[in-house]
Parts: sequence; C-alpha cells; structure tokens
Amino acid sequence: MGRFSPEPCLLQLLSLPGLALAAALLLLVLCLRAQRTRRPGEPPLIKGWLPYLGESLKLQKDALGFLKTLQKQHGDIFTILLAGKYITFILDPFQFQSVMKNQKLSFRVFSNKISVKVFSIKKLITNDDLNNELHVCYQLLRGKSLDVLMENMVQNIKQVFESQLLKTTNWDMAHLLTFCSSLIFEITFTTIHGKLLAGDRKKYITELREDLLKFDDKFPYLASDIPIELLGNVKSIRKKLIKLLTSENLAKIRGWSEVVQMRQDILEKYYMPKDFEIGAHHLGFLWASVTNTIPTMFWAMYYLLRHPEAMAMLRDEIDHLLQSTGQKKGFGFSIHLTREQLDSLVYLESTILEVLRLCSFSVIIRFVEEDLTLHSETGDYCLRKGDSIAIFPPDLHHDPEIFEAPEEFKFDRFVEDGKKKTIFFKRGKKLKYYLMPFGFGNSKCPGRFLAIMEIKQLLVVLLTYFDLEIIDHKPIELNCRRLLFGIQHPDSDVLFRYKVKT
Repeated sequence: MGRFSPEPCLLQLLSLPGLALAAALLLLVLCLRAQRTRRPGEPPLIKGWLPYLGESLKLQKDALGFLKTLQKQHGDIFTILLAGKYITFILDPFQFQSVMKNQKLSFRVFSNKISVKVFSIKKLITNDDLNNELHVCYQLLRGKSLDVLMENMVQNIKQVFESQLLKTTNWDMAHLLTFCSSLIFEITFTTIHGKLLAGDRKKYITELREDLLKFDDKFPYLASDIPIELLGNVKSIRKKLIKLLTSENLAKIRGWSEVVQMRQDILEKYYMPKDFEIGAHHLGFLWASVTNTIPTMFWAMYYLLRHPEAMAMLRDEIDHLLQSTGQKKGFGFSIHLTREQLDSLVYLESTILEVLRLCSFSVIIRFVEEDLTLHSETGDYCLRKGDSIAIFPPDLHHDPEIFEAPEEFKFDRFVEDGKKKTIFFKRGKKLKYYLMPFGFGNSKCPGRFLAIMEIKQLLVVLLTYFDLEIIDHKPIELNCRRLLFGIQHPDSDVLFRYKVKT
C-alpha cells in the first residue's frame, strides 16, 4: 500500500502567517544543513536539489519512468530523499524474499503510523496484543469462512440486481466509475457488515458511500505529515464516519459477518463499550474492503468494453461453465457458482490479473529498526536505522523482459494452453514473484481473496445478463494522485450503456 504524498511544499508554506512562516523557513534551512552524505558501504544516494522534498516531485510526476532512469544509472539498489525521509528502493526481484524476511525490518511501524494519521487509531502503537489479536481475524477471510461470505455475497448481488438492474430492458446510460462504486460498496458493506435494521437503507448506504469516497480522496494527504486541519472538511467527514461505525450504531445493523463479529469482540476487550476509537477501527476495515476493489472493477469493465474480443472470449467461457453445471439463463437471477467453479474460469481470472498488473501502483514498505547490512548479488549494502526499504512492484509488472509489450492490455496474458500461466522468467531464471498487487508476506492484503471473488461474481452476472457498450471512446489514463497507494483511479469517468439481454 501507500504513496509518499507531498509534504507541505513551498507554496503551502508561503500561505502560513507570521511566526509559522518564519518557523517553517527555519526548518527548511535546518533540513538543508542536516542533509546527510553517503557513507562507505551505503547504496547510491539521490537527494535532489530541493531541501527536504528531495526527489518527491519527480517521483510524483512519473514514478515508473523516474525509478527506471535511476536503475539504469545506479543499479537495482539506491536510496532517495523523499519528503524528509530516506527510502532505499530494491528493484531486483530475486532479492525480494531475503529482504522481506530480514528480522530487522518492520512493517508494523509503518502501518501503525498510517493508522494514527489516517484513521485516528492510537492504541495499536502502544498495544501489541491488540495488534496481534486483530491480525488473527484475517483467517476468517479465507477457507470455509470465505465460502460463507461468498454465499452471503451472492444473495446480496441477487437482491441488488433483481431490485434494480434486471429491470433495465431498454438502454440505460451511466458513468462507469460511479456505476462500479455503487455496486461494489453496497454489496461489500452488506456482505461484511450486514443490513440496517430500520430506516431508509438506500439513503444510509448512499450517504455512507459518498462520505467514504470523499474521505478516501484525501487519503494520500492524510498519510503524509500535512496537518488534517489544512485538508478542508475531511476531519469532520472522518468524525462522521467513525460515529456511524461505533458500537452503538453498528448494533442497529443485522447480519454481521464472522470477521466483523470477532473484531468487535476483540475491541470490546481493549476499549470501553462507548469508546469512539472502536468506530475508527471499523472505518479502517471498511476503507480497506472497498477502496481498491472499486477501481479494479472499473478497469476490468473498461478494458472489456474497449476490447470486444476479450468480452466475447469471457462470455463464451462463462456460457460453457453454465452449460456444464446445468444452469440455464432465464428470467430472474439464477446463477450460482462455487469458488472452485469461478476459479476454473481461466480467461476471467487472467483478465483481472492483467488489470492489476497494469493499474496497481502500490509500494511495499519496511522500516529499518536498527543498522543492518543487506546482502545482494552485486555486493553488500549498509542501511541506517530510521530509514525505510521499498519494493516497487510496478517496475516488475512493466518489465518488457518479463511481460512482452507491458504497456498493452492482453486479457489472456496469464493463460497458456488453456490453463493458468504461472511461470515467468527474468535473466533466464524463473521468477518466484512476478505479480505483486497485494503486497508481500505479513503485509499482504488479507481481503484479496474476497475482493477477487466479488469482481469475478459481478463480471459473470454482467456478461451473462446484459448487453454492454461503451459510449465515450476517449482514451483514459491513470490518475497518479494515489501513486504508491493501491489501484489507481482513472483520470476521468466514461459513459457506457447497458440493458438486459432479450
């Protein structure tokens, strides 16, 4: 996860009044004087000419191109000054495992800081037991518990489609990102958190979704050192969201999933029942459940709409599966596929993996807890306590030596001889890690299985029951405001139309 968002830049500093401006300028001078020099044995050091900011602006403008340029100049390991932090990038995929297994590197230090800055969760920093117990909950997002979640999800998908979309017998037009946001949020929320016991459920879901998306829009800035008071009304939006997810308000929702129930039980051990921070934990969990799934669903639909040959192949694959399982497409929602059956749709899975390869710009971060020596094929490198190490998977995902024509969308890239393709090479050697959109090791996204299954289910339903056509043929690019934090959003929305097949 994560993007190193711009810290307060010079223009922001100049907007500060009086003493604050003087203090900020003094801080810049101190930062300039304190900039370090490279010690013997350390990786190449790239500081840039801007004090404190270092190379942040170049990274934000074109992270992939900038890092590839540095890689050509300095090799696979180098340290960059980014917004007051020294980050050592490791770009050799054959070094990933040994780096991530190093006991002197910590993900928790980084994740705890994000929890405080973004969600206002403070107790995780001081209570490892709470952290460890909450981590155990993620077991309920796989195995038999995942099957239960999927059953609930199918019922929620059925309700959404039967009450709304399956009545669309004439062409209806919509913005694709808005369409995907509405679908993903309602289905995910009702699957994981349940349904409101009383009141206007649709209004509740809509307001919750809109507020969460406004909050998410400021996520990169919240994760930086910019004070929340300088970020408009996001503080009041966060407070409103946390309040909606406190124990008192969650009690008004029925149908909690196992994972939400277990998290609530753990939180009640460490907090008083009415503690506001319980809601902050649930906000963090809800944010993680939907904010990367939404753009993934968008890009999957966008690329299929732009590539009719891919859509035709997926429809054919789905039809064959439905016929082989004795399921007929009739009026109303009648599809029911198990996890194993969904996994057998190799072209569907390949399409989703290709979308993740193209659109995921996450970074994998570890904090250096004490001075260490990093061993590599090109030599040993000394790293300083207090720095961070970063693995940047997009460098791997866009490597032409691994993926032919990496800038192109190829829906069948991860299929070979009708089966899943899992073998890729670099420098003539087989890669253990060739696709890393969900992170690595202990920091790997625990909800990845549920998210992928949700996207598969929705695509199966949409491709089976609907005619789909894109209206806007303008090229859409990635919006890199969320650079280094997950799946990138499009730089603009696009119009498409849909109707139930006759």
